Amino acid sequence: MATSFDELAERYIAIWNETDPARRRQDINDLWAPEARYIDPLAVAEGRDAIDAMIAAAQSQFPGMTFRLAGPVDGHHNQVRFTWELGPEGAEAPIVGFDVATTDGNGRLTQVLGFLDRVPAA
Repeated sequence: MATSFDELAERYIAIWNETDPARRRQDINDLWAPEARYIDPLAVAEGRDAIDAMIAAAQSQFPGMTFRLAGPVDGHHNQVRFTWELGPEGAEAPIVGFDVATTDGNGRLTQVLGFLDRVPAA
């Protein structure tokens, strides 16, 4: 389980970057509660299977790009928020957003609400 809000955000971002399916699934099982939900403007995923499939789809949609934290992590009680970027290593990220997550009493993610602040023009 996560021991701090910073660690929670780092582990969460690492899952989005994990391309080995078995390892990613193990990390999801460790960090996300079984009934967890992820919601952003483009996707809704309920449960670990759907979250895993959504992350795999994002990885295939953005090959060669990685997620990274962009700024401080802020949290209190059982909720945390942080800004992230998605882009190629060593270059400005074309996609920026922030997430607000809640955890259960064991430090596992129960819900993540994602927001997109910057996306490329179509």
